Amino acid sequence: MKKGSNMKKHILILGSGFSGMWAAVSAARLAEQSGSDTLQITVLSPKPELRVRPRFYEENVSGFVAPLDALFAELDIAFLQGKAERIDTKEKIVWYRDEKGHATFANYDRLILATGSQVKRPAIAGLDTYAFDVDQLESAQKLEKHLDALALQPSTPGRNTVIVCGGGFTGIELATELPARLRARFGENTQTKVIVVDRGDQIGGRYSEALRNVIEDASHALGIEWRLNSEIEAVDKSGMTLKNGERIESETVVWTAGVEAHPLTNDICSERDMQGRLRVNDNLQLPTHPHVYATGDTAHAKTDDKGNTALMTCQHAIQLGKFAGHNAAASLLNIEPYAYRQVNYVTCLDLGAWGAVYTEGWEQEVKSVREEAKKIKIAITNELIYPPAADRKVAFAAADPLAKFV
Repeated sequence: MKKGSNMKKHILILGSGFSGMWAAVSAARLAEQSGSDTLQITVLSPKPELRVRPRFYEENVSGFVAPLDALFAELDIAFLQGKAERIDTKEKIVWYRDEKGHATFANYDRLILATGSQVKRPAIAGLDTYAFDVDQLESAQKLEKHLDALALQPSTPGRNTVIVCGGGFTGIELATELPARLRARFGENTQTKVIVVDRGDQIGGRYSEALRNVIEDASHALGIEWRLNSEIEAVDKSGMTLKNGERIESETVVWTAGVEAHPLTNDICSERDMQGRLRVNDNLQLPTHPHVYATGDTAHAKTDDKGNTALMTCQHAIQLGKFAGHNAAASLLNIEPYAYRQVNYVTCLDLGAWGAVYTEGWEQEVKSVREEAKKIKIAITNELIYPPAADRKVAFAAADPLAKFV
């Protein structure tokens, strides 16, 4: 959107995921509170929708999309349909490809980078060609269609075995969900197998001992096998070869090991971390480009004064978005910004038919397990992380950066 004749100050938000959507609502909230009509808030993304990415390990993934048209219209947030391709911080311009494929641009006074992250695939032979992932809606749909097609094939060990590469949260949630998904397709009497291949030396090795024990219990109960201290040599159409020489026959290999910030962040000359996230100050600005704010999975931001850093999760993306939107608007309205802080940290890990596990604090103290934790998980993924109602009062109350979230 080029600046109009009214010369309103323009906040341009790239991305309509958790951070982008909440940044827009938070900026609109502060504009209304200040009584100002001098701001234009625009979201640029391929579609006016929030894709509920934390649920992509589940079945029926096409339903995990929340439309944002009504919310944006209610809050006077403009929407530009397109795909951002290049950022020019000197001219304050974002070049993008519109819905018809034409190259065009939008000016900005403040830019909020909320383009998220994407799965990172290392140079393993055959990985790009043969491995699935649940990183994006389209790739999760591709896996789902593949599993559907397997049900039409003869029963073989390769058909009935799924290998999950990576034992982090996404890998664990997918692996523990898979036994039920496979039984639903292949029948209760089919001998299926789910194998998690992980480089670590213990199940859930990066988590607290209490959380590791729960994950191990659930894995045993569900019949999930772990290949620890394992590295992948190659992936092919019919399976995987490990570097120790072991061969696993499988027609379904799913990569979940690692993500990196969207490559659009590379257009900005600024310090970043090993995952490509831009390092920001307490107000979520880039020190080298104060008119640019990074949020969600594109931001390396400290959550507290104890050395903790925001993770690439929706829990942090939602709050980062609220602070980024507020602070971008505040900078144009001559209002003091809020230093981003998110002291509370919880985890709620889905463990398939076994249940779930809920922890509190960075030390991951287990507070509930099995069905009790499953109820918390469902409340989070089916309600808490969805967009607010298209109601000005409700949406603005939810967008307050200082309001209690978790």
